Amino acid sequence: MAEDFFIPKLGQTVEEVTLVKWLVEDGARVSQGQPIMEVETDKAVFPVEANARGMIHIGPYQEGQVLPVLTVVAVIGKPEDKFEVKGTSSSLPSLSDEEKVSSAAATTGASFLPSPTGRRAGGEGLFASPRARKLAGEKNVDLAVVPPTGYGGARIAERDVLAFLTQAPKATPVAQRMAAEIGVDLRTVVGTGPAGRIGKEDIARAAQPQSSIVNPQSEILERIPLKGVRAIIAERVAASVHTTARVTLVTEADATDFIVVRTRIKEKVEQDWGFAPGYNDLLARIVTAALRRFPYMNARLALDAIEILSHVHLGMAVDTERGLLVPVIRDADQKSLRQFGADFRALVERARNGRSLPDDLTGGTFTITNLGMYDIDAFTPVINLPEAAILGVGRIAPKVVAYHGEAAIRQMWTLSLVFDHRLTDGAPAARFLQAIKQIVEEPYLLLTA
Repeated sequence: MAEDFFIPKLGQTVEEVTLVKWLVEDGARVSQGQPIMEVETDKAVFPVEANARGMIHIGPYQEGQVLPVLTVVAVIGKPEDKFEVKGTSSSLPSLSDEEKVSSAAATTGASFLPSPTGRRAGGEGLFASPRARKLAGEKNVDLAVVPPTGYGGARIAERDVLAFLTQAPKATPVAQRMAAEIGVDLRTVVGTGPAGRIGKEDIARAAQPQSSIVNPQSEILERIPLKGVRAIIAERVAASVHTTARVTLVTEADATDFIVVRTRIKEKVEQDWGFAPGYNDLLARIVTAALRRFPYMNARLALDAIEILSHVHLGMAVDTERGLLVPVIRDADQKSLRQFGADFRALVERARNGRSLPDDLTGGTFTITNLGMYDIDAFTPVINLPEAAILGVGRIAPKVVAYHGEAAIRQMWTLSLVFDHRLTDGAPAARFLQAIKQIVEEPYLLLTA
């Protein structure tokens, strides 16, 4: 009997993949465990191995096509076996009866947006992933008004619901009714009321024909499609900015002794370890120690509670050709400096080569992002949801400061802590940042942490 060959789940958050290429021809003999196709998620390219041995019969799926996970794309068996398309089950995963029930009425600010595709209200007949339906149910979003991007625009993914929530404009009830009656899409209206709220005057203005239309095409140098990693980044930073109560704390730490310690460690261990511990490695050790001391910073916000997390999984933002990625070093507080550095470099190499494993880039509880190498002093990074905070690291620069009552040139390091005020207050967050500063200035304190 032929064995179905399907796209496996590649991490908890991956709902669909792009078929990059087939590594074997249709009708070729394959062995179990042999890579036979490559797929791409929003994070990396993965080989998919055969789950049986025999002759492979490939389905009607082309390179570049976007497919949901668990899609059966081929069968492996005898020469006389054939791939058969079984209705929609081979192209879209089946949903349970419970999942087929659409979300109920939409909330104000979302339900009044007109449906761009004219689909039936309530989400009947819609293809949507289980995660998308769950989120829509939690946020009372009508799936009928959510533009789909999954599976060639035929399936609503969780990211579509998130994008819809971040784009839903604020409007007065009168403006909502006017927009619905005359067919004005509120997403195209600029509000002139308090905090950008859309009023009836804004709707009336938007409904008037424009006397002149400016064609901006001649001004466009290049159009870069918003897809892949760039689309995910756009979606997540927008969601973070719109949902968190961000506060930024900035401090300067005297890193003169910190630099001396790093230089001495490098001289002692570089040859033995095969790499030179960097500022990021040492700072990560300091941050994880501070997170253990102040566990309220190692937290996330649930629907009805603040959850203090038992593990410290540290995200380290990395610039790659594919965009900004955040490899996660799990149980970072339990690792030695050598083990942390080795794990971090392995994760970075996979990320920059587009070969990250499914769980390499998920599950972080706190993130560090460093722009010091670009001569940036201070900045306000965006919190990596659902984390409570993120530490922005600036450059180390010589400055004339007061030192033991005299003017001296010291190596000063700017640190920016952005935290979500919904989870913690300013003073507790300041104590956390102060603890990091103290250990940077007196590195021997790390031995007592």
